[in-house]
Amino acid sequence: MRQAGRYLPEFREIRKLNPDFINLCLNENLSSEITLQPLKRFDLDAAIIFSDILMIPYGLNQEVKFEKNFGPKLGLLDLEKISKIDEIDFVEKLYPVYKSIKKVSEDNLIKNKNLIGFVGAPWTLLVYMINKHSPKKELVKDFFKDEFLINRVLIILEKFLKLHIDQQIKNGATVIQIFDSWAGLLEEKDLPNYVYVPTLNLVNYIKSLNIPVICFPRGIKNYKNYCDIVKPDAVNIDYDVDPVSACKEIKIPVQGGLDPKILLTDKENLKKETLKYLNTFKDHPYIFNLGHGVLPETNPNMVEYLVKIVKDY
Repeated sequence: MRQAGRYLPEFREIRKLNPDFINLCLNENLSSEITLQPLKRFDLDAAIIFSDILMIPYGLNQEVKFEKNFGPKLGLLDLEKISKIDEIDFVEKLYPVYKSIKKVSEDNLIKNKNLIGFVGAPWTLLVYMINKHSPKKELVKDFFKDEFLINRVLIILEKFLKLHIDQQIKNGATVIQIFDSWAGLLEEKDLPNYVYVPTLNLVNYIKSLNIPVICFPRGIKNYKNYCDIVKPDAVNIDYDVDPVSACKEIKIPVQGGLDPKILLTDKENLKKETLKYLNTFKDHPYIFNLGHGVLPETNPNMVEYLVKIVKDY
């Protein structure tokens, strides 16, 4: 969950010299170095490639830039333009991402550990591409009015997401995680069309490549339903999910859950909250992780202490 990032001084050094975020993701030497930074510091069992879910719209020639204190800003969504994108051009545009994965997979630090590749779920990418920025709390007013646009974009996304997944696996990713950061924006009745079916298509595709897939449908109310329909190999819960009921209701391995804000408190509290998750899931297949990304103001020593608590358990 954003293992590498702004809480690490060594990452901030690189970031200072590389203000353009997309270019940083496309710099295979730096993005592979950033991916490995947490492994140099902490006794982690996996690395997650340093990249971004918005590399997909970027690969589809929609303008993507990141503004300080605002987040991602996307340009006009031109359906005609993205309908004409050629698979070879797409792979070529994102080629540095795949080279970075290859580089990491060949590094000694990753021996006997997993390398997680990832994508944004179709719904979450659709939200960014139509909304043109992070929806924070709501979608643009007439988000659903152009049904033809929505359905076309979902079809295009499925095709290129599969391609992106395929390239990540070919270059050494051993697990794929699907981040549906904005699944929580939808009402229950809209989940089948926008979340369940599009994500299930990707999950089945990844399984057909004999690679495990973890899904993170952040903010949805009914994780059990999601797991029963989408059937990922593991599901990542967010920090609003009650771990006790998740443990009872969800049959597959569960990942995550701890609120990243707990890393901003003290060691005693961190230990108490961490043990709560470890004890709850002690008889259930469980991958310890956070319920969302590490916050920028987190002290790396707290992350180190957290890893130690889990390893000693």
